[in-house]
Amino acid sequence: MTTVRLPLFPLNSVLFPGLVLPLNIFEERYRAMMRELLKTPEDESRRFAVVTIRDGHEVATTSPGLPDQTAVPERGPAAGFGDDPIKAFHGVGCVADAATVRERPDGTFEVLATGTTRVRLLSVDASGPFLTAELEELPEDPGDEAGALAEGVLRSFRQYQKRLAGARERSLATGADLPDEPSVVSYLVAAAMMLDTPTKQRLLQAPDIASRLRDELKLLRSETSIIRSLPSLPASELTRGPMSLN
Repeated sequence: MTTVRLPLFPLNSVLFPGLVLPLNIFEERYRAMMRELLKTPEDESRRFAVVTIRDGHEVATTSPGLPDQTAVPERGPAAGFGDDPIKAFHGVGCVADAATVRERPDGTFEVLATGTTRVRLLSVDASGPFLTAELEELPEDPGDEAGALAEGVLRSFRQYQKRLAGARERSLATGADLPDEPSVVSYLVAAAMMLDTPTKQRLLQAPDIASRLRDELKLLRSETSIIRSLPSLPASELTRGPMSLN
């Protein structure tokens, strides 16, 4: 078992390997994290782990305000995550490699990172200025018939795109634009589909690539059937997640 200790960044969204993650850092605990990452030489990976919040708040309460004027300000690396932070997070997350960490004049940061490797959360340490975690790197097992499943998922994904784009062929990615490697397909589709956070988390923690692709195939067929009766919707970006408020 390969373990690693990394800074921990909880979010209300799921990060997949290969997904680009833009972050706007303004809370002090995460500013401290970025200052620490900047100590790593530029030719080395500036890595931190992203986990999805199960119970808690991405941004801690820092002053009373709407809707609750009596809200108690919270301080410290575990603010908003309770007395035992590990219980507030899903157990499988993703390592992020920060290609860009840019400090603004006001001390906040603009960060652009990319998901790399899935990890299992083993423990959380809140004794420093920011959360750190001991993590177990998870293998990418192909499972049974991953190649054939990837082909089926890509076909279904094109139909899903077509429905989202209102059948405007010019707005669709062509076959040459989409990968065919099963692992890449599984994460690309998981990131691109319009799914709720628990479903995306389920896809992230699938036991192997084939299992993830089977789940996605069912979801694609179901979602495509549903949106047939809906108005035209804009197609989502394939490799970019939403900007985090923190």
